[in-house]
Amino acid sequence: MRSPASRKLIASLLGAVTALTGSADTQPAQDHADQGGGGGASTAAVAPSPEPAQDRTAPVERAPGFVRQAAAVGDDERRAVLDYWTPRRMAGATPLIPGLDDLAGGVLPDAPEPQASGDAGAARPWTGGGRVAATTGKVFLTLDGRDFTCSAAVVSADNRDTVLTAGHCLKDGTGPWVENWSFVPGYDDGESPDGRYTARQMFVAPEWSQQADDSYDFGMAVLNPSDGEHVQDRVGAQPIAFGAEPDDPTYAFGYPATGRFEGRRLRYCTGDTVGDDGGTTAEGMACAMTEGSSGGPWLNDFDPETGTGTVVSVISFKYADDSRTQYGPHLGGAAETLFERAQSF
Repeated sequence: MRSPASRKLIASLLGAVTALTGSADTQPAQDHADQGGGGGASTAAVAPSPEPAQDRTAPVERAPGFVRQAAAVGDDERRAVLDYWTPRRMAGATPLIPGLDDLAGGVLPDAPEPQASGDAGAARPWTGGGRVAATTGKVFLTLDGRDFTCSAAVVSADNRDTVLTAGHCLKDGTGPWVENWSFVPGYDDGESPDGRYTARQMFVAPEWSQQADDSYDFGMAVLNPSDGEHVQDRVGAQPIAFGAEPDDPTYAFGYPATGRFEGRRLRYCTGDTVGDDGGTTAEGMACAMTEGSSGGPWLNDFDPETGTGTVVSVISFKYADDSRTQYGPHLGGAAETLFERAQSF
């Protein structure tokens, strides 16, 4: 079920821009999964095929349980995406909050930071290193000609190339797919210590693509190798669990980039979770992180000494009347179907 638009505040600027300004290419009741996008991919629509042996370079595949968009599938497309993200563009890919404030009278409130360092919800810099610092990264993407950021995490997969993020970091609900999708694991203050990876395939659930249902705001990107090396071989991965409930406490990680946050370093929150009473199946936790953290992982059984845990959700959205609580979708059977398809590429 989609949460009420009058209350909901997407944790990414992408959803906020669309909700406030609309999109000339978006019709509320229509699935725009065939609009191309994805950074260098052909925009010509092709007839979807249910056959497993279909052409994996085809721009769009719609099937029960998933919608796929081809991205930078060739060497020229991959190089074009990497060339697009110059240091200047990466530095400038931050939410356009001044414009939104002028338009909406400050509809994107900055959550007050808890006063005591031990208070639940404090978005602290992560200084512990370990696997979470290597496998969580910053995402750079283009939507409707504007450059934005999200977060994502490498998860253990057969293809060794799969990352988990929020659905709205791949496709703007019923609107267009994003372009120029690039993942920087371990991003730290402008540095890319383990390279930059472009997406070759992107996957979202039909419920997100056709209805923008926030209970399904999760997605997978399958990456191209960087210098011939799979991302999982270079930085490791966190296991992902389906059908699991978040722990108390749960740890959430991401790169918030609005308000007092600049998106330069990995931050985290930890705390207990509570079910959403706004009409979704998501869970909520107190967290001061803002836009830019969307797509960052929620981890169960987290060990601060090693930075290891199990991914059970992603940072998805906040409500406009409750900036202190972030929500993450339940990763159930629908997410598992998406993952199985993604890791087969």
